[in-house]
Amino acid sequence: MSPTQRTRLKVVLIILVGVAIAAALTLYALRQKVSLFYTPTQVLEGEAPSSRTIRVGGIVVHGSVKRVPDSLDMTFTLSDTANDIVVHYSGILPDLFKEGQGVVVQGRVNRANEIIAREVLAKHDENYMPPEVIESVNRAKFSKLYQKSEK
Repeated sequence: MSPTQRTRLKVVLIILVGVAIAAALTLYALRQKVSLFYTPTQVLEGEAPSSRTIRVGGIVVHGSVKRVPDSLDMTFTLSDTANDIVVHYSGILPDLFKEGQGVVVQGRVNRANEIIAREVLAKHDENYMPPEVIESVNRAKFSKLYQKSEK
């Protein structure tokens, strides 16, 4: 192998190692920013990590929205029709947030299996329900029916 070929081989190897390191760092950074989607049932069963930001989707239960006077703090209950979970939120809600509507909240799970939300997401169309919420509600309904049929 001539000196020129060795130099080329070294350059190619250095480039490959550099690309591999860059790809590994990118994947690691993206893994830290991903917020996974869970249903209230999954959160209550302990599937949701408490150390990361997650998204929880469901339907806002009628009569569950409770606002703290003279503040932006509030609590409401989110349901996937099988289980309910309490959400604590401090901030301004989307205009179309209302009871009976599907929403997705982004936040962390506390020790009491409640969500401390940083963000509440609702879509502009009043008939809209996020696809993840529809899927989780249907899954919960099917699970509930299956459990009843076994008894």
